[in-house]
Amino acid sequence: MTCSEIMEKLESLSPKHFAENWDNVCLLVGSAQKQVKSCMLALDATDTVIDQAILMEADMLITHHPMIFKPLKKIVADDFTGKRVIKLIQNDISLFAMHTNFDVMGMADEAAEKLGLLGSSVLEITYEDEISKEGIGRAGEFANEMILEECAQLVKEVFDLDQVRVFGEASCRIKKAAIVPGSGSDYVDHAIRAGADVLITGDISHHNGLDAVEKGISVIDAGHYGLEKIFIPYMRSFLSRELPGLQVFEARQQSPFWHI
Repeated sequence: MTCSEIMEKLESLSPKHFAENWDNVCLLVGSAQKQVKSCMLALDATDTVIDQAILMEADMLITHHPMIFKPLKKIVADDFTGKRVIKLIQNDISLFAMHTNFDVMGMADEAAEKLGLLGSSVLEITYEDEISKEGIGRAGEFANEMILEECAQLVKEVFDLDQVRVFGEASCRIKKAAIVPGSGSDYVDHAIRAGADVLITGDISHHNGLDAVEKGISVIDAGHYGLEKIFIPYMRSFLSRELPGLQVFEARQQSPFWHI
């Protein structure tokens, strides 16, 4: 099959018009007419991931985060991004990214479903037409009320995490939750307006966390990678179902930092 045929399937899942204006999604490197027998899934197109794709002889690399955000004035080997672009081209590997379009159409619902949230609704509407309202994050209720400590344990188990950071009293009652996979520091007020007792997200700073608690909402920081890593099994399942003739590899990735 061609790269364009795979792109068509991916865009049927997460159409590019759902992406934010500042984002850079879809085919970033390579030819849409390239013949593709295998692809690799990853959160980021790091040097290590690209090396894995080369080793596995993958024809296409599908990532969540775009490798190229800003316009490139030149593509040279001594440039951080340029070096990776050159490596992809030299090894005839196409690069496709689905970022905020997947956040809206895929990631948010999958995260809410994994938590078991009922009656979930969009946290921030970023796209609206006569048929639907779509956007970033979801808010919904747990089937049973729990305390914050129990909610944190649930997040650890559901997303297979070693640890989470929690802002708020361990014993406070939790019934409704908002979840924003990735960086959610700008969504505290959205979660409050949605009536959530806790915001589950990543990249919460010291002051974001303190301010959230002062405003009356708890926060569970599960990490940017910690929540968004669901992209890989989700996309593997989708591609295996929709394109059974395509061989799919998963890149070996882990949290970009470690604790001591």
